[in-house]
Amino acid sequence: MTPPRDAASVARELRQLVADGSIEVPDPGAGRTIERWATLALLGRRDLTLARLGEGHLDAVSILHQAGRAEIPEALYGVWAARSAGTGAYLKDGVLSGTVRFCSGAHSLDRALIAALTPDGGSMLLDVDLRDPRIQRQADTWQAVGMDASDSPDIILDDVAVSTAAHVGPPGFYLGRPGFWWGGGGVAAVWYGGARGLVDRTIDYLRSGKGPDEHQLAHLGDLEATLAATSSLLEATARLIDAEPETDVMREIWVLRAATERAVRATIDQVPRITGPTPLSRDRAFAQALTDLQVYVRQHHAERDLAALGRLISEGKDGTWPAR
Repeated sequence: MTPPRDAASVARELRQLVADGSIEVPDPGAGRTIERWATLALLGRRDLTLARLGEGHLDAVSILHQAGRAEIPEALYGVWAARSAGTGAYLKDGVLSGTVRFCSGAHSLDRALIAALTPDGGSMLLDVDLRDPRIQRQADTWQAVGMDASDSPDIILDDVAVSTAAHVGPPGFYLGRPGFWWGGGGVAAVWYGGARGLVDRTIDYLRSGKGPDEHQLAHLGDLEATLAATSSLLEATARLIDAEPETDVMREIWVLRAATERAVRATIDQVPRITGPTPLSRDRAFAQALTDLQVYVRQHHAERDLAALGRLISEGKDGTWPAR
């Protein structure tokens, strides 16, 4: 039986992958975005908690490069920018304060890019050393079974002093750069990989028994069609980014994320219908992969994101093909 994962072992695995160059990928928008997203999808197919930390690290490194900065060698990075239910970081007079949720890798990362609001209503991105004792981890705030090993509690910034050297880019840089949307596409690639990984486990389970019946095969065929379409959309979007890196791709990324979330929901729904309860109750790794995917894909904001996409389309910003 596969032993349960823990946050420390996941972080060690990521640190080794970074050290040996296994997930060294080009920055998005530089001509090899497909290669980058394929690496993220493979990480998701392997283990979603590992992919969560890996995606955050790679996103942080690319953000630093977009700001003309270099990462600290061998350091593991994250991006902590959530503003959930009124929480978030604040920067005033060189001091960081506030509570930030969903800080994946809170106990294992070396540095984090933290997005903070400023008194003038703007925002600033800061490169913060996580060894600062005024950064307090609230371990009991991450109670999820899904993504349990991602180590994603709240953190409290207890008046953390930061110098101007910690500023990453000018005010508004984090949300204003083209790469913000590119990063959103990378997350969709991880979701896609997680769905593929769950289907892989399903096929292994079916092969271990007497073989699939026609109903199970029909579900597998349906999922393959759905995931293949998602794969094509990931590739097309990556090619667009590389061909026109200065173009605003917000609409395209919203479409990509919505389509990928729909494919993931189909996978989550159909896999248990294919397998029945046996692997969900007798195979910890199988049950964990399903639960991880349910939690991770909720980075998509469901109907709120769809409504925002619908608003763009209603304004004439659709992607009708062929062009009218």
